[in-house]
Amino acid sequence: MARVLVTQPLPFPALDRLRTRHELTDDVAQAEGILCLLTDRIDAALLDRAPLLQVVSNYAVGADNIDLDAARARGVAVGVTPGVLTDATADLAFALILAAARGLPQAAADARNGEWRTWEPARWLGLELNGATLAVVGFGRIGQAVARRATAFGMEILPVHRDTPLRDALAQADVVSLHAPLTSKTRHMIDAEALDAMKPKAILVNTARGALVETNALAAALREERIFAALDVTDPEPLPPDHPLYTLPNALIVPHIGSATHTARERMADLAVDNLLAGLDGRPLPHPAS
Repeated sequence: MARVLVTQPLPFPALDRLRTRHELTDDVAQAEGILCLLTDRIDAALLDRAPLLQVVSNYAVGADNIDLDAARARGVAVGVTPGVLTDATADLAFALILAAARGLPQAAADARNGEWRTWEPARWLGLELNGATLAVVGFGRIGQAVARRATAFGMEILPVHRDTPLRDALAQADVVSLHAPLTSKTRHMIDAEALDAMKPKAILVNTARGALVETNALAAALREERIFAALDVTDPEPLPPDHPLYTLPNALIVPHIGSATHTARERMADLAVDNLLAGLDGRPLPHPAS
């Protein structure tokens, strides 16, 4: 029986499987396995405090919170939970597209605040998605799932791959949906220059990683009312309650709920525990980080 550190409580049945096989601990120095969240930084300093560690299982589709080089150097296997959150995240991305396209947050606020006095033909006008162009930046599993949903709404799909000129795509798109991984090359890929390239009144949706977007540049573009932004992820995350983005009517921010369905979160726990059990048994991880 090994000792496993679970960084935050996960109220899912998969954890029962873990408890029947191994002992849970709060002491990283004694941990042979760690089940962590995307918000937990697993760096070289932490790994040095865990000399017995064999496996880190990340409760996330990616591993940008983990120093993979440091883990490999110490012989620590790293696992992730791919695939199972694809549809949940794509649903959320498209919900944000719809909400932004029709200005739902502002319209709902106006109705609640007594601004809805009569039917007005030139007020609360939005973007009709049929015939609009959607640039999908990062055309992996989630990006393709969003594209399928958008196709059903009659949108024109513009896939943006690594070799696609980003500025050209931004200039053509009515809606830009970000699904790229966070790397040294993609960090702040949506900066002031990229935002300037977007069409006036275009919509930027980010359900991937907050640091794909340079926050100060985004705030400036929003203050100038050049675009609308719908964000499930931010940089920093979470945004402090007094952050200026919250005061802007053309910004819709939700608290990283892309995978927040019962089905997706339970399946993520299943995969995370599968990775832990395999690593602690000395077997290859079924879902290793790349």
